[in-house]
Amino acid sequence: MTDPTLDLGPQALIVARLVAGVTERQLHDVTPCPAYEVRHMLGHVGGLAVAFCDAGRKNLGARTDTSPDAAVPDIAPGWRETVPEALDELAEVWRDPAAWTGETRAGGVTLPGAVAGAVAADELVVHGWDLARATGQEYEPDAAALHASYGFLAAAAQDPGRDKGPFGPVVQVPDDAPLLDRVIALSGRDPGWKS
Repeated sequence: MTDPTLDLGPQALIVARLVAGVTERQLHDVTPCPAYEVRHMLGHVGGLAVAFCDAGRKNLGARTDTSPDAAVPDIAPGWRETVPEALDELAEVWRDPAAWTGETRAGGVTLPGAVAGAVAADELVVHGWDLARATGQEYEPDAAALHASYGFLAAAAQDPGRDKGPFGPVVQVPDDAPLLDRVIALSGRDPGWKS
């Protein structure tokens, strides 16, 4: 699924820069996720960073057992500091090869550590795109994380029950579309989405 030497740090840093670029006026703007405003996407990014830290450490509990659709997330006071700190910690946790081994849990689902690492890469890539599109920022994801995201989503697209999970139906794009567009389409989003 994913090479355990994948460093999530470069992609986490890219997402942290996007978080820093969000203005107060943009917090209530729409995002490519219909139920989420920018503030909710920021809350989701912060929450997933914390949850995947616990997943990587095999520290299983409420944060690893909660489904991402249990509630619409929101930002907390101090989010400008706490979200980048959580992203930095996420990268550090997954630099430990032990994070990629054995079983863990994320979003209430038990899965191999290597799959959880791929999911973390995918979350960072796709939600980085969500934030960039919603706030008008430039976005070029880390190449290694982008490839990991593609591998994970391409495998997930083969699941016959996919439309009932966290992803919407695959959006059709040309076979020669840029890799980022193919990843976004596999995530159930329209790569041409604009706010």
